[in-house]
Amino acid sequence: MGDAFIRHIELLGYEKRFFPSQHYVYMFLVKWNDLSEKVVYRRFTEIYEFHKALKEMFPIESGDINIENRIIPHLPAPKWFDGQRSTQNRQGTLAEYCYTLVNLPHKISRCLHVVNFFKVRHDDMNPVTDSQIKKPEVFLLPKDSKKNLTDITGPIVLQTYRAIADYEKSSTSEMALKAGDMVDVVEKSENGWWFCQLKNKRGWVPAAYLEPLDGPDESEEQEPNYAGEAYVVQKSYTAVEEDELTLKEGDTIEVIHKLLDGWWVIRKDETTGYYPSMYLQQAGEVNTSAKSELRNRGAPPRRSTIRNVKSIHKQGRKQISQETYRRNSKKYIQNQRKMRGNSQTHSVPPGDRGQGGPGPVRRG
Repeated sequence: MGDAFIRHIELLGYEKRFFPSQHYVYMFLVKWNDLSEKVVYRRFTEIYEFHKALKEMFPIESGDINIENRIIPHLPAPKWFDGQRSTQNRQGTLAEYCYTLVNLPHKISRCLHVVNFFKVRHDDMNPVTDSQIKKPEVFLLPKDSKKNLTDITGPIVLQTYRAIADYEKSSTSEMALKAGDMVDVVEKSENGWWFCQLKNKRGWVPAAYLEPLDGPDESEEQEPNYAGEAYVVQKSYTAVEEDELTLKEGDTIEVIHKLLDGWWVIRKDETTGYYPSMYLQQAGEVNTSAKSELRNRGAPPRRSTIRNVKSIHKQGRKQISQETYRRNSKKYIQNQRKMRGNSQTHSVPPGDRGQGGPGPVRRG
């Protein structure tokens, strides 16, 4: 395998920390060429020092010799007092800087200086904390942050979930759990992997292993949409459970229920079943890297496959059966066909409904 390089850097937001003294760190989701995803935390002062060193390494590309040759993006120097307002306001600039950085020529974007700076550090996964001092405050960029990168939703009170069973991590980017662990959820990815923190540890966790504290059901879960959304299968999957579907790459399907555990209910012709959302791409979307990203990735486990579940809720989660999905889906399709048939009938002129039909009435 070749040298490591970064495919994408996304600014998630920032944290206000109180140990050893009050300061701010930016949160970045770094996606690597081996398909791993890491969340790293960096102060702006060290980001700026990284930027200055990069310019010295590439004087031509930084415009030091001829300003017209500059391709390395600009980054403003830190303020004398870097408070919360300046931390928040520079997020748009910083997000644009990261986007430009990874799209520079490979001799810059893949150089050791860039790679080493964004590598996960020990304190990224195990930050130094003091139990006597209050927890960091998290300020996340909204999902539509491309429209307004300075629009902040925080401070964010992270949602706390409870682990319903033991989970053994299968990669360094994941986090192991014990039944009863209380975790704070930083990011909910629709593929069913959530980025969580537990005391001084952070990592990805399958959503199926977590339950909300106030009840068994997810308040954020959407209702079924039997009209369906068109998606294309990006990776083949062979059904393991009876309520799953087997599909091949390139198949076109309709998503009728998006569930937070990453297993969506889909419709193929008149058949419904579960399918991993991370193997699907919305029809019409252009994503050239999607196939390569999926080659070695596995779908998160389903809740129905977890053993020794220990929930704090007496009632189980409400779950719609596949029979109900199929029945409602079939009913929706039949109603649509009936409506189309009625509209076509009403749109045909009375004299054209058939050769044997009556013609226009003549008045004498």
